[in-house]
Amino acid sequence: MVKILKKNRSVWLFVVGGTVLLIALGFIFYVMFQKQLETQKRNVDLEQQIVKNNETILNIQAEIERLNNEDLRKANTEVKKQMADLKLSFNAAVEAYEQILYLQDRGAKTTTQLSKFSSILDFLAKNDLQNALKTTKELVAEIDKEKARLASLAAAPIPANVPEIVEAPASGYRRQKVTVDGVSFLVDVVSADLGSTKVIVDTASDGTCANDCPVLPLATYVSRSGAYAGVNGTYFCPETYPSCVSKKNSFDVLVMNKNKVYFNSENNVYSTVPVAIFSGSSARFIGQTSSWGRDTGVDSVIANRPLLVLDGNIMFGSGGEEKEASRGNRSFLGATGSTGYIGVVHSASVAESAKVLQAMGIKNAINLDDGGSTALWSGGYKVGPGRNLPNVVLFVKK
Repeated sequence: MVKILKKNRSVWLFVVGGTVLLIALGFIFYVMFQKQLETQKRNVDLEQQIVKNNETILNIQAEIERLNNEDLRKANTEVKKQMADLKLSFNAAVEAYEQILYLQDRGAKTTTQLSKFSSILDFLAKNDLQNALKTTKELVAEIDKEKARLASLAAAPIPANVPEIVEAPASGYRRQKVTVDGVSFLVDVVSADLGSTKVIVDTASDGTCANDCPVLPLATYVSRSGAYAGVNGTYFCPETYPSCVSKKNSFDVLVMNKNKVYFNSENNVYSTVPVAIFSGSSARFIGQTSSWGRDTGVDSVIANRPLLVLDGNIMFGSGGEEKEASRGNRSFLGATGSTGYIGVVHSASVAESAKVLQAMGIKNAINLDDGGSTALWSGGYKVGPGRNLPNVVLFVKK
């Protein structure tokens, strides 16, 4: 009888314990689900706010253009001054707005800044230039403060299960930790034997495109080209940026795609932008695009700036543009002998990215686009997917 009671007690404890565990797990999943819903709602709200802001910007631009087309010879001095002030306020506001989008690309929370920018647009629409300028100055101060905060951040924490390995993998994909100058960086890299892998550039358009250019996700490029790995390509003009309104999704560097078509050839005759050329089982990295002809006998040509490493020597140090000095995810294309590399150095400045690649033994490399464009594919997204892209670099089996 005692044995039966003990057995029943054990069963009862098991049932109760299991029930409590299920309730606890259910509660945890519920909280996680609610947080996911909140994040999705916040992202949707931000996207809607950006769309609304862009529409308002276009309307104000149209009004300024209309006023410009009026015969200002008949206008008095005060009207001319108001027009000049309106242009000044509008240009300052739009420049601040693009800085907000830049911060968003780097993961900063910009809800407050976007709200303030919307107030500026309202002031401009009502021709309240005094409050528009005042609020713009406040917004610029907030943006500068946030950029300084991001620049001062240490490299992002690296998961404990990521191995610390300096050298790049001999082949295939690897996530690794690389330490240079006492700072550790997370690196996602794919290595390929150029004897069995062809490096190609795929483009969404069939030829040079100046505006409203087609874009595709990296995964689509990988699928349609039969690639096994890929990375985002050159800098381009995202359609969400007001300054890109007349050149949406366009890029202006030299590229030869997989169909042997050269893009932007005419405006790169005297270009000082570095370029990478892949052909057969070898690669060349040249400091200036102007030094390269228009040979279609190679597999791929892609220009972008800056050149990070050449013959094992660092080619980009401190300085450069403000965006290059801040920390972010830095995509790259590289080669050492008959081995090609694509990858991402996380939470690094461009100069830090160059040091990391040199430490990994990658002899030659150029910087690719970053921020919201960053994407790396190897059997699935390892980084990204990021925004849709006008061109990408792919690894394809020969």
